Amino acid sequence: MRSQWECLLQNLGCWQGSFTRLSKTGEILEDILSETSLELKEDNHTVRQVVRRFYGDQPQDLVLEYRTLNKSTTFFENGAFSQGALQFAPFTEFGAELGLIDGDRRMRLVIVYDQASQLDRFTFIREHLPHSTTPERPPLKLDHLIGKWEGEAITISSDWLTPEILPTVTEWRQNGDRVTNLGEQDNLLQTQTLFLPDGASVTCPVAIAPRQPFSLSLSWLLKPDLHQQMIRTYDQKSGWTSLALVTERKVS
Repeated sequence: MRSQWECLLQNLGCWQGSFTRLSKTGEILEDILSETSLELKEDNHTVRQVVRRFYGDQPQDLVLEYRTLNKSTTFFENGAFSQGALQFAPFTEFGAELGLIDGDRRMRLVIVYDQASQLDRFTFIREHLPHSTTPERPPLKLDHLIGKWEGEAITISSDWLTPEILPTVTEWRQNGDRVTNLGEQDNLLQTQTLFLPDGASVTCPVAIAPRQPFSLSLSWLLKPDLHQQMIRTYDQKSGWTSLALVTERKVS
């Protein structure tokens, strides 16, 4: 099993794409070309990250260096990751980033809630390595999900113990003009799902309330019969409890 540091290293490279700012209803507000490079320095203990955004002819750089990882960032063995607040607190801005990776393409989503605990905005980041030949997936539609899916969920708890791996079964059915996920648990908070370009979707609460558990999830339809989802979960005490990576194939 790879260490968290070794999992981070699965993201090395120069990732080219864009940062797309979306309203809370999915409206595109701004699309900024970007280039994010991660390189391991000669000491083999430091990762240097440069995030370059192109505003016209004037690129702006954000430079970060990592020598260790803290609890706010968690990686899976393939490089997929999430980082964000460990605790939700009222009257403060709250957010998290979810990132999926598939070969020479990456997808990231930043979800932000305002100081009133209302869903405020998204930043949707689609990236590829320079010589990628993998095309962008078509926008996700409900019809793409209908059917039975089977796979596994890898769950890392907040105490970073050995990941738990369990089989999963998800079944989506059409009921009139609605699509139902038969395996989804009831949630006391109102949630919304937005369908995005590149086969993606995001599901999250419209608003967060104290003493109410909730989750944030990013989904990616990699192939017509292959679906991946990352789920970041908070408990009734508003603390981050686990991160799950679910990979399923369509079986019927």
